[in-house]
Amino acid sequence: MSEESKQQGQVLDFFGRYLTIWVALCIVAGVAIGQLFPAFPQTLSKFEYAQVSIPVAILIWLMIYPMMLKIDFSSIVEATKKPKGLTVTCVTNWLIKPFTMYLIAAFFFKVVFEAFIPADLATDYLAGAVLLGAAPCTAMVFVWSHLTDGDPAYTLVQVAVNDLILLFAFTPIVAFLLGVSDVLVPYDTLLLSVVLFVVIPLAGGYVSRRYIIQNKGSDYFENVFLKKFNNITIIGLLLTLIIIFSFQGEVIINNPFHIGLIAVPLIIQSFLIFIFAYGWARLWKLPHNIAAPASMIGTSNFFELAVAVAISLFGLQSGAALVTVVGVLVEVPLMLTLVKIANNTRNWFKDI
Repeated sequence: MSEESKQQGQVLDFFGRYLTIWVALCIVAGVAIGQLFPAFPQTLSKFEYAQVSIPVAILIWLMIYPMMLKIDFSSIVEATKKPKGLTVTCVTNWLIKPFTMYLIAAFFFKVVFEAFIPADLATDYLAGAVLLGAAPCTAMVFVWSHLTDGDPAYTLVQVAVNDLILLFAFTPIVAFLLGVSDVLVPYDTLLLSVVLFVVIPLAGGYVSRRYIIQNKGSDYFENVFLKKFNNITIIGLLLTLIIIFSFQGEVIINNPFHIGLIAVPLIIQSFLIFIFAYGWARLWKLPHNIAAPASMIGTSNFFELAVAVAISLFGLQSGAALVTVVGVLVEVPLMLTLVKIANNTRNWFKDI
């Protein structure tokens, strides 16, 4: 393992060792800030365009940028010549995830929790779950890939292919599963997210890498410049958590019981998808630095898109919108848990 990978591992080990404490502190801090200083989330909410929070987008950009720096752009072409990882990603995201999400959510909302959730509300909750299931991640997966020491070039290709499929597959899948015909995809949300979370950090990484290597040399770039960003991802992640929970504090306080109920099928679905993709990658003998990101893309969600569609289809105060918000709340701690699992099982792939 490279020295940089060891340092990443030490940071992640420290963070992972106290994962519950960090997440709890972020929840408490975020909710407290939102309740005690309501002007904070109110002010930040003004900096929003097409359902995308610009402050959160900046933090995500800071998390993604260090990974983009590592991309040797000639390796992108090589990544496209290895179709197995792309196959795992695409099949999991588009042929498995939306439909298992529907089945699992329907089972819990309409059967297991029937005594606690009225039938009409259960249908709304199911709709929100479907929107999450049909919108795989397009941004934060770069962070999860970084934390599992994933191949940055291959992750970029996986995300790019996923975004192209999303343009065409999201609407028919949602329409089919929900039985509605008027699904309007907010393309401004979709395109803005791609620009903010893929194009800008990619361009920034490319320009920075080229400039530093040309002026300082590759040795300086690898051993000095890159190391300056070792902790940026973790710091950005913690700040993002605090901002997200400051926005959603009212929701948590007003709906604690239903949030717990909604979280159950979302968490089960996430573990199922991760196990499916990760296990398939292992059986197909993919290297860990491709297998881990391939499993993370389908497990995490493009929640900006899901929230925007839920609001446009069902309204801001709808059960569907609430489910997409709960998806935001559970995603980061859940994905960090899966990151830890992926790192702890790295030895499963050593014989590949």
